[in-house]
Amino acid sequence: MLANTLDGTGITMKWPLPRFLTAGLLLLSGCAQEQSVTARPAVAQSSLVRPALWRVSDEDTTIYLFGTVHVLKPGVNWFDGGVKRAFDGSDELVLEIEEPSDPQAMAAAMAHAAMARDGVTLSSRLSPEARQRYQEAMTANGLPWQMFEAFNPWMAGMALSVQPLEKLGYRADLGAEKTLTAAARAAGKKVGALETVERQLGYFAGLPMEQQLKFLEATIDGLPGMDSEFARLIGHWQQGDPERLAEEMNESLEATPELAQVLLIQRNANWARWVRDRLARPGTVFMAVGAGHLAGKGSVQDQLKVLGIASARVAQ
Repeated sequence: MLANTLDGTGITMKWPLPRFLTAGLLLLSGCAQEQSVTARPAVAQSSLVRPALWRVSDEDTTIYLFGTVHVLKPGVNWFDGGVKRAFDGSDELVLEIEEPSDPQAMAAAMAHAAMARDGVTLSSRLSPEARQRYQEAMTANGLPWQMFEAFNPWMAGMALSVQPLEKLGYRADLGAEKTLTAAARAAGKKVGALETVERQLGYFAGLPMEQQLKFLEATIDGLPGMDSEFARLIGHWQQGDPERLAEEMNESLEATPELAQVLLIQRNANWARWVRDRLARPGTVFMAVGAGHLAGKGSVQDQLKVLGIASARVAQ
């Protein structure tokens, strides 16, 4: 679930971190949301919100495009109305990744990808001042820094990107992917994926060490502003306003076009081609990916236009 420099090119982080972190929660699914998932009692639902939904279709195939948010606060009633009707009428659900049935499998995959191979402890990579701030931030958020010493810095940065959201009341078990997956399995629908867990983790593991350290230190710097930034993005999603969502989110990605190309544009192009190929087979598909992929310049919809395929907003 979080943006990084992905391909070893040494991209410099240039944007305010809270926006950087929250944008990632609308772009990468699964990885970050697995950091903290606890079972909690159901809560009363609030009034219905209407996130945006699109449709691509030909004579015998319909593909719905739905943008997800990977963590939500209790009481957000989004899985109803037009979204629910489109889901119920679909034969299969397609997500960015399909989470392993064993909750420990994701943790094991993350630990393997994040393990430092050079034997250097995480804290020793930091300057004395940065080390103190890091350890204080981890402790303040209930993350024992000692447990991260054998990992590369991106792992701690990811943990610090997600753990505070739980303190703010956001829950990964209420994220759209988990809701959709549970509903699909209960209905006997096929569940597929566009990417693998290993591929998504590779976006993080591919960071050069210098950039990993900048990511971690910038994460710490940006923690105080996370609440307001993320709340604003969630508000745009709930209101079905992808234009404002894109304005908030894509500004950060455009600051580093190389990163945007790998994290956003390239993946969107891959998924647009998947949609094109899937149209060759009959059926109805509900495709749910991070909301950032369906907003702004270079979105999946834009990439479909390049392929000569039209998408239409679904009225709700």
